[in-house]
Amino acid sequence: MSPFFNSQQHTWDDLGGGIKRKIVGYTDSLMAVHVCFEKGAIGTPHAHEIHDQIGYVVAGSFEAEVNGQKQILKAGDAYIAHKHFIHGAVALEDNSILLDVFSPLREDFLLD
Repeated sequence: MSPFFNSQQHTWDDLGGGIKRKIVGYTDSLMAVHVCFEKGAIGTPHAHEIHDQIGYVVAGSFEAEVNGQKQILKAGDAYIAHKHFIHGAVALEDNSILLDVFSPLREDFLLD
């Protein structure tokens, strides 16, 4: 992996349901991923067995839920979901973007 990420040189991977992503970069212990949502697209609530996650709102807004608590997040806001915490998000605007950061890296994202 290059030590630099130029967004214009990477295409979005369409995940369906109005969600697409680009892997920004990773090491064995850390991964950053842009995730873009159409308005109303749902990041289905789920939990990770081994991954801690921070979701930083780059653009737009989301209704985020972490461990049973909901909050509206706008650009510059973030949520923190420790492993085993159920978390999810719903985009409130078109082209809402999260920068998801995982520790350790999501090896399953590299296989897609």
